Amino acid sequence: MRLASARDHPFEAPHRDRIWRGNFCAALKSAAFRYWRDPLCIAACAAYAVNRWLLKPHFAMGPFMRGHFADTLLIPAALPLVLWLQRRLGLRTHDAMPEGGEIFLHLAVWAFIAEGAGPFLTHRGTADWRDVAAYSAGAAVCYVLWHWRKIPCRRARTPVIPCPDAP
Repeated sequence: MRLASARDHPFEAPHRDRIWRGNFCAALKSAAFRYWRDPLCIAACAAYAVNRWLLKPHFAMGPFMRGHFADTLLIPAALPLVLWLQRRLGLRTHDAMPEGGEIFLHLAVWAFIAEGAGPFLTHRGTADWRDVAAYSAGAAVCYVLWHWRKIPCRRARTPVIPCPDAP
């Protein structure tokens, strides 16, 4: 089982042949998913910590920041960690960005556990459709940010200008 190599280093430049041939977009699209080192995961964890320990205890905030902001951070903060664990256990066979189906599967499982089975089994908390909407909004933003590179790249074509000395 291959987990990492020197070529998987996140700061390593794409192979120079890809850049020299003018296909820089292909070099960007082949980047591996960085799991817990993904910038979106780090930003989501930091935003959760700031909201939980700095903002909520000291400032009066609206219902979204008090109740649903942390829910929007579930997928960007937790999914990379779960996928990293699955990769380490051999359950995930690639290091590509999470696809839509993979994101939706985890969203559905977590929504069922947190809003369906959890309140029913523990008799604590309430099932709220707005929480599921917040989970879904966070998942949609994650998908867009993780797959923005799939937008087709168009290489600038320089027009061929005939040489004035040519016959």
